[in-house]
Amino acid sequence: MERVKDGRPAWLEPFLYLFFGVLTTLINYGVFWLLNEMCGGRYVLLTNLATFIAATAFAFLTNKQFVFRSRSWRPGVVLREGASFTAARLFSFAIEEIGLYIAAYPLAMGKYRFGPIDGVMLAKILLSFLAVLLNYFFSKFLVFKRKKGAGGL
Repeated sequence: MERVKDGRPAWLEPFLYLFFGVLTTLINYGVFWLLNEMCGGRYVLLTNLATFIAATAFAFLTNKQFVFRSRSWRPGVVLREGASFTAARLFSFAIEEIGLYIAAYPLAMGKYRFGPIDGVMLAKILLSFLAVLLNYFFSKFLVFKRKKGAGGL
């Protein structure tokens, strides 16, 4: 069985990323749905911003600790990782915001319902798949990239 450098099986990292990604997505969708319902669908982009903040904080902590096993909590390390993680997430967030804007306003997809969700929520789900792919790439190869010989404490 192929192992990564820290002794874990190679399949474990993507599995953990998907596991915590599902939890992050549940937070993302749950907060978005709740706030969107509370606001009557009037503040879609602001609702998505609040959702982004909650989901990004959760994702950073779980990705750092469990997925990519970046063990250092020194302020400089956390600041660097947090800044690059947030920058990467802001990029995928911008793509999602643009897509949601198009879905909610020019396409007026909120008037269509698919069971308990409307067209805007469906657009958010589709855009989230793209964001997940981008976020994994950024996290693995840019944010939590291990330096050769780097310990972890």
